[in-house]
Amino acid sequence: MTDWFYSYPSLYPGILLKRYKRFLADVEMVSGEVVTAHCPNTGPMTGVCTPGSPVQLSLSNNPQRKLPYTLELIQVNDNQEPTWVGVNTALPNKVVKSALEQYLFPKLGNYGQIKSEVVYGEDRKSRVDFCLYPPEDEIPHSALENRKIYLEVKNTTYCHGKLALFPDTETTRGQKHLRELMALLPTSRAVMFYFINRGDCTEFAPGDSTDPLYGKLLREAIALGLEVLPCRFHVSPMGISYLGLAPLRLK
Repeated sequence: MTDWFYSYPSLYPGILLKRYKRFLADVEMVSGEVVTAHCPNTGPMTGVCTPGSPVQLSLSNNPQRKLPYTLELIQVNDNQEPTWVGVNTALPNKVVKSALEQYLFPKLGNYGQIKSEVVYGEDRKSRVDFCLYPPEDEIPHSALENRKIYLEVKNTTYCHGKLALFPDTETTRGQKHLRELMALLPTSRAVMFYFINRGDCTEFAPGDSTDPLYGKLLREAIALGLEVLPCRFHVSPMGISYLGLAPLRLK
C-alpha cells in the first residue's frame, strides 16, 4: 500500500477549457456541466495549464465561497506517460510539515521544534516557510550543531523532459528569498526545498532560460553554504507520496 503523506478529499474529474485571470479555470465536468474553479496557483503554470487536459477538482462545503471548486491536479504527457501534476500551491507546505514531523529527510540532521512562517530578513518583512530549532534535550558538540535551520519551500512543476526546473518565469520574489537565505549563512543553516510536484521528473536544475539571475544567485548561495533539497513526489488523485531526492544539476 502506498504511504500517502497527503490524501486528497473526494475529487471530481473534468477537462480544462481555459485558465484565465490567474485565479480562474473553466472546467467541463463529466456530466457536461461547465464550472468555474478557483485556481490557487498565481504563476504562469508553464506547461501545466493546457486546454483539453484532464483535471481533478476538489469541492468545498463552505457556503461562503463564491467558487466552491478548486483546481487540484492536471494530467500531462511530457514524457510519453500520462502524469498527474499538483497545481494547488497551498499543499506543498502542508506535506512538507508532515514530512518534517516524521524526520523524513536525514540530510537535515536532528532538530527539535518546528515553526512555520517565521519572520526573518534584513527588513524583517519576509517570512520563511519553516524554522527548525536545535533539540533542547541534547548538548551540541559545536556551535555548528546548534544552528537554526531556515527552510524555504518552492513548488516545482515546470520541466524539460525528465529534468524538473525552477522557476518557470522570472521571479523577483524568489531572487529575494535567495539573497535573504544567503545573509543567514554561516550563523544559521539555510535550506532551499524544491517540491517536485510530479512523479515523472528524475533530476533538478535551476531554470536558467526563464530566470538567469535566479540561477546565478542559486549557484552563489550554494557556494556560500546553502543546502538544496530537490525532493520528488508522486502525485495521484488518491494522494501525494515521497519518492526521494533528485540529483542536482548545476552545469
